[in-house]
Amino acid sequence: MFEKFTADARAVVRDAAEQAGRTGSGTVGEPELLLALLDRKGSPAATALGALGVHKRRESVAEALAAVRRRGGISTADAAALAGLGIDVDEIVARVEQAHGVGALAADGAPGRRKRARRPFTAEAKSVLERALRIAAGRGERRLGDEHLLMALTARPGPAAAVLAEHGVTFADVLRVVGEGGKPVERRGRRNLS
Repeated sequence: MFEKFTADARAVVRDAAEQAGRTGSGTVGEPELLLALLDRKGSPAATALGALGVHKRRESVAEALAAVRRRGGISTADAAALAGLGIDVDEIVARVEQAHGVGALAADGAPGRRKRARRPFTAEAKSVLERALRIAAGRGERRLGDEHLLMALTARPGPAAAVLAEHGVTFADVLRVVGEGGKPVERRGRRNLS
């Protein structure tokens, strides 16, 4: 599978594993892939994220991804919807963490878990890689670049897509910017984020 990846895409996968190590995660998931994309410079995905104004808000994106992980994958929008039903997700997380430790609901399992040199990819992250391959093939491109990983992260619901949507970036925005070679995007009804 990785033989079809460009050097930029391979670097994202490698950097995502390093992100997992820095965040204390036992697995590599969508948040780590997105953080790795945000750390890229000069690649097609980096150009697209810059044009969409996401690079300027990296810290906000990283904080939102950490919050989603802490809530066991529940996005801010989902937490707000549950609050409308009288369910306080933050209170539930606080109680679970009080009983079981900080990070108990994180998608990779129990806190304090022994760190491994190799971190496995979650099923969701594997799905992103497979979807990126399909996107590249569907666009008639022979190699999978980091821009395909960015498209795949935003193409389906998941933690990365939810956080990017909270920051005003959708799959349609990513497609438009990648198709325009990374030029800043003017969006109808929304302010330009570049």
